Amino acid sequence: MTRFLRPHPPLMLFSLLMVALIPVSLAGLIIDDRIVAGSPIWFKPFKFAVSFALYGVTLAWMLTLTTRLRRTGWWAGTALAVASAAEMVIVVGQVVRGRQSHFNVATPFDQALWRAMAITVVVIWATHALIAVALLFTRFTDAAMGLAIRLGTLLTLVGLALGFLMTSPAPGQDDDGDIVGAHSVGVPDGGPQLAVTGWSTTGGDLRIPHFVGIHALQILPLAALLLRGRATRKTVWGLAIGYAGLLALLTWQALRGQPLLRPDLLTALGALTVAAWTATVIARTPRKADTTDTTGNPKEVVRA
Repeated sequence: MTRFLRPHPPLMLFSLLMVALIPVSLAGLIIDDRIVAGSPIWFKPFKFAVSFALYGVTLAWMLTLTTRLRRTGWWAGTALAVASAAEMVIVVGQVVRGRQSHFNVATPFDQALWRAMAITVVVIWATHALIAVALLFTRFTDAAMGLAIRLGTLLTLVGLALGFLMTSPAPGQDDDGDIVGAHSVGVPDGGPQLAVTGWSTTGGDLRIPHFVGIHALQILPLAALLLRGRATRKTVWGLAIGYAGLLALLTWQALRGQPLLRPDLLTALGALTVAAWTATVIARTPRKADTTDTTGNPKEVVRA
């Protein structure tokens, strides 16, 4: 256990707690038939537990790679773990009470919990930004992977910020109502949903770009890894530009109240452009890449 916690004890302990919450949430989905906002009440804790577990472990690993601002990064990771744990306590606590956690201002107590969650979200964003800065100043022996990590953390920062779009009153929503804010655009929350994700099938859903943005932290480094050492810095930049294009497209689609699986012609053309760009970047990746020069510094060399 001590070895497991070694990369960053607070983040790894938090991730372990999230892993433990996954079977609890699954059990809740089976035995608890309560519905909140159109979804099984334990669905949100399950999704958050999976996402936070991946997020915490990934950040803990990345913090072990830092060569500058290590102390700043460590304390930022600790604050992020505490804020994330506080948010999950509120989410699970509201499930136990049979109440909606996000956007709920129905009672003074619900409103206080929602305000506390707003604070935790700001803390998570700010501490992630500090970790991103620490990684920007880190010297990586693998230039391509280092760039993938840096750009991944920055895109995740954008993805986290997209969550703030959900906190404003939705169009047509009563500011004095019990719920202020929404996931969906153009339709009420709680309507027909995609299986597993719970995303709206009748309107736009801001959770989609939020989700895609957050997991850039894993996707870009994984893409560089899957290229088996062939990725160059140019390749990583190309993949990141494609990912940013996808993130922008999904945000634009959601804000227009358009369901993910029912794109109009403009959205479809945008998706085709992103896919073509990404395929071209991968196709142009050299067979061999990234070695070091005589001084030991990373240098990209392409061999025929």
